[in-house]
Amino acid sequence: MMRIRILIWKELIELRREPRLFAIVIIAPVIQLFALGYAATTDVRNVPVVVADADRSAESRELIRRFDASPSFTIVGIRASVDEVSPYLESGRAWIALSIPRGYGSGLAAGRTETVQIVADGSDANSAGLSLGYATSLIAAYAQERTIRRAQANGLGSQPAAALIASGQRASGRIEPRVRVWFNPRLISRDFMIPGIVALLLLVITSNLSSMAIVREREVGTLEQLNVTPLARWELITGKLLPYAFIGIIDVVLVLIVAIYWFEVPMRGSIPLLFGMCLIYLLSTLGLGLFVSTISQTQQQAMMTTIFFFLTPMIYLSGFIFPIENMPRWIQPFTYLIPLRYFLVIVRGIFQKGIGLEILWPQALALLAWGLSMLTLATLRSSKRLG
Repeated sequence: MMRIRILIWKELIELRREPRLFAIVIIAPVIQLFALGYAATTDVRNVPVVVADADRSAESRELIRRFDASPSFTIVGIRASVDEVSPYLESGRAWIALSIPRGYGSGLAAGRTETVQIVADGSDANSAGLSLGYATSLIAAYAQERTIRRAQANGLGSQPAAALIASGQRASGRIEPRVRVWFNPRLISRDFMIPGIVALLLLVITSNLSSMAIVREREVGTLEQLNVTPLARWELITGKLLPYAFIGIIDVVLVLIVAIYWFEVPMRGSIPLLFGMCLIYLLSTLGLGLFVSTISQTQQQAMMTTIFFFLTPMIYLSGFIFPIENMPRWIQPFTYLIPLRYFLVIVRGIFQKGIGLEILWPQALALLAWGLSMLTLATLRSSKRLG
């Protein structure tokens, strides 16, 4: 027991002598706890909805107002035709689309049954299923309330609720929702999760490996030898990062083979485009790892800094597990600082929706800017002097 107590005391002394390691061990878990406590939620709120209102009647506007007044939905656009809502679903700006056909209002007034169509983005099977359930329940409740009001207006207010509903339906028609699911018709969750694993694996592997690049040289004593060579700073960085980029591409190939041929995840988009986006993404992950390498003194410190201060928050706040739309509004702006957020949109868009650069260019541009900024910062911090 005495030796164990002495060993524990020794570890505490070493922790005290290393303030950076102390911050990683003590402060980082607290930060993660706050991030997870606010961001980790499976509730579906503020589902973005785009409406194709071909009728433009008082009845269609009333249905739209019901969606807009519900805390479960947020109207992000109202268009005149179904053709105009496709870009909303393809780009992820809307999760579901509500299509109200022409003649909807007059049909209800004439006592006919009218059908409204609900189209869902099934990429995220869990969120899509919950959103469809909320939408159909809202329409059913609205239709029931409308028929009761019509029955009461016809002087049948003293009848039971079931009789009121039946009488109202005969007088004013019924609303029948018709549901369709795009991009993931079977609502299989692995079709949503596995493409995201490509992004996560690239981030974990390449950032961790590159974070050891400068630190390892410092620990084994070879950094001094490199410092006396005529290598320019950018040459040293390029020589350090390219091997890890090659490893990252190999990992992408392996993951794609397993995802497509073993798990049978449909690849609807362009594989060359996906590889091109992976190269841009590698600028971010390798730049991040190199930056960590320039602020760390040991390999252990570099690895723990990468995991606790970068990888874990990125997983929580990128949309990999928890939808960003479900997070508190004050947290959502911080997600724009995370490169994994942009690459998840890219890789899932190519896999599931088959969309191209004409839609994904904002994410690609943001990813390129993030990567170049991180590489520049890492290059400025690195020097040919011993740390």
